[in-house]
Amino acid sequence: MKILITGGAGFIGSNFVHYMLEKYPNAELIILDKLTYAGNLDNLKDLIKKIKFVKGDICNQKIVEEVSKGCDAIINFAAETHVDRSIVDAGDFVKTDVLGTYRLLEVVKKYKIPKFIQISTDEVYGSINRGSFKEDDKLQPSSPYSASKSGADLLVMSYFTTYGLPVAITRSTNNFGQYQHPEKFIPKFIINTILNKSLPLYGDGLNVRDWLYVSDNCIAIDLALKKGKDGEIYNVGANNERTNLEITEIILKELGKSKDLIEFVKDRPGHDKRYSVDCDKIKKLGWKPEYDFEQALRNTIQWYKNNDWWWNPLIKQKIDFHGHFDETR
Repeated sequence: MKILITGGAGFIGSNFVHYMLEKYPNAELIILDKLTYAGNLDNLKDLIKKIKFVKGDICNQKIVEEVSKGCDAIINFAAETHVDRSIVDAGDFVKTDVLGTYRLLEVVKKYKIPKFIQISTDEVYGSINRGSFKEDDKLQPSSPYSASKSGADLLVMSYFTTYGLPVAITRSTNNFGQYQHPEKFIPKFIINTILNKSLPLYGDGLNVRDWLYVSDNCIAIDLALKKGKDGEIYNVGANNERTNLEITEIILKELGKSKDLIEFVKDRPGHDKRYSVDCDKIKKLGWKPEYDFEQALRNTIQWYKNNDWWWNPLIKQKIDFHGHFDETR
């Protein structure tokens, strides 16, 4: 089993690499990552001798062709994912998320690669006040980020319809866990709490997200790879709906800090109120969340508490927007 994993030095991608090598020790994994600020070789530090790592951009057709030859599957985690960044400058999002996906699809077509999995997001559906989105619901992205992911998804499905390519898409809810960049909501608030810094909470803090432990998402992606049908989309969620304020209060309580650290700040443009997806399709393949949410969140908090060697260099890069957070991947 030879698999190309693009964006494999990022948050979900690196967790998937760990998962795959634990479950399939003999798997041949090629990791292609541009190593932007969000890609970090420290995420793969303990596995570097067990994988083949290639630094490169999925938009570079030559590199993509070189690393794809002979692969049994390509799993595309590579993407620009920070909503605030996309609002300021959408160019990199369109390039990586759409053009990069196109380059990969062309390689799948050229080399007749048996499977292509596109890692997407529930944000392509937009906000929903009641109920849950199904895979065939209309896409209504609210930010340039989610629009670029929507464009990539549509491109993937067009290659199935037009060329019969063996593709599938997974759309997960908000992930959390180890190796998540400090610009994201949960790690940022954990780290700020540890450092006794303010926690800048957008709006009233009542935006609702369904939180999915990254290890459960890895299991779902593996299942989509092994059992997923060509041309299908699979929603992945854990039914762990919490407001941002609730998550913040859990972090403060776990670390023994005062709610005085909470600072309510001006909401960002196009901030979706609630995400929720119907996961019946992936459950029919045999998937269900294996990790208890509260325990997984406590484990995540403890991981950041115990691994300041990992996040200290990242927070010194000062790449975030006005100290605010991003809820996405």
